[in-house]
Amino acid sequence: MWKYLRAGLIFCFVSVAASALAGDKIKVYFNHPVNNAVSTGVNAVYSTHIADTVVAYINRAKYTVDVAMYNFSYSTSYADIAGAMNSALSRGVQIRWIYDGSSSNSGLSHLNAAIPTLASPTSSDYGIMHNKVMIIDAGSADPADAVVYTGSMNWSSQQFSSDYNNVVFLQDSALARAYTNEFNLMWGGAAATPNLANSKFGSFKNDLGQHSFTVDGHQVELYFSPSDNTNSRIISTINTANTDFYFGMYTFTYTADATAIVNRKNAGVYVAGIDDSFSDSYSPHDIFVTNLGNNFKVYSGTGIYHNKFMIVDPSNTCSDPMVETGSHNWSSSANTDNDENIVIIHSDTIANMYYQSFNANFTTLGGTLAAQSGCSTGASQLQNAMADFKVCPNPFNDAPVITYTVSTACPVTVSVTNLYGQLIAMPVNNIIVQPGTYSCSFAPAQAGVYFIHYSAGSYTNTQKVVKL
Repeated sequence: MWKYLRAGLIFCFVSVAASALAGDKIKVYFNHPVNNAVSTGVNAVYSTHIADTVVAYINRAKYTVDVAMYNFSYSTSYADIAGAMNSALSRGVQIRWIYDGSSSNSGLSHLNAAIPTLASPTSSDYGIMHNKVMIIDAGSADPADAVVYTGSMNWSSQQFSSDYNNVVFLQDSALARAYTNEFNLMWGGAAATPNLANSKFGSFKNDLGQHSFTVDGHQVELYFSPSDNTNSRIISTINTANTDFYFGMYTFTYTADATAIVNRKNAGVYVAGIDDSFSDSYSPHDIFVTNLGNNFKVYSGTGIYHNKFMIVDPSNTCSDPMVETGSHNWSSSANTDNDENIVIIHSDTIANMYYQSFNANFTTLGGTLAAQSGCSTGASQLQNAMADFKVCPNPFNDAPVITYTVSTACPVTVSVTNLYGQLIAMPVNNIIVQPGTYSCSFAPAQAGVYFIHYSAGSYTNTQKVVKL
């Protein structure tokens, strides 16, 4: 709920208690059973019909669908994605499709020939186009239309069924536009058909600088490989763990990532992980066997363990719980050669959903996880932790004053983005503050609309401000 206070001609926006739970704009699905017994209030969803969900989103598209999919095969064993794309085309939706040129992509033959497609390069100096992304209606005038699909799942019978995967749908126009801008780099422009002269893949792409967003009141970070130095973001995220940390990974070959994880374990963080047997011959496997013992499991069953995620502090709402997921395996090629994407979702609810999945996976492999505890998560304590958050004046001419009060020690971040999700300023960067009242400010160079993102513990909020 919002209050509007008037003092002369100055208006201030004051945030009061609000839910810290994920709402309807971030939806997560897992294709293997989850353990809802460890839910903290919102149950994770196990679904054998994720393909049907993909089709349902395609069917709601009004204007555009852009797909960047590593591999797409056709099978009558799951929903007809190609048929849904063809139907969308017939009702006037513009469809563009990028695929990995070194993969079979047999399902493309079922698309209407009028749907333009583009293969990634197959030269020796390029890796693979490994994204698993669908962007719907990014340019719609109604921001509720825009949706991004990402995660670890390619569109094939084995990926939908036997392989272990996770997917996330994020409903946010700014995030969708950022994905579209990256898509356009590979496509060669924003036109309906690809421009091969301008098309850029891999190391030829540049960092577009669009990394911080707010979706459903939660900060979401977005990074693409190889332009955005993604593995440094992965290590930075690992290093934020204070209580407990979990990972599930198909290809794990980066020793630096394994070392960062072990360092958190040695610092007292509870750590457990799963990787696929594909990674057995690489050094991280030996590092984990030595340092994690029974808290490390290797999957070697039917299909593959294809997830690529980490969960940070799901048991401690005072420590900025988060999830990192996407197409990016923890390998050198993913960081420096391939076209990849990751999202980092700051949300205790989403972190717990992923933990429900990880817990079930780990138990299936014969493991046992010890329950961890952090700060109390009662609603009244959350309200005390966030207290008042004020921005005055608004609108402003020079610089507004941002004031916030906390009554419980917790990490606080205040950041500012523009309409395109680009980070403009970060007056407070994940600083642990003691109970009290604090203030900060920012002075944008240009007039326009800005968004101030505030987080205190697990609570996040965003306020729109206008510079005249």
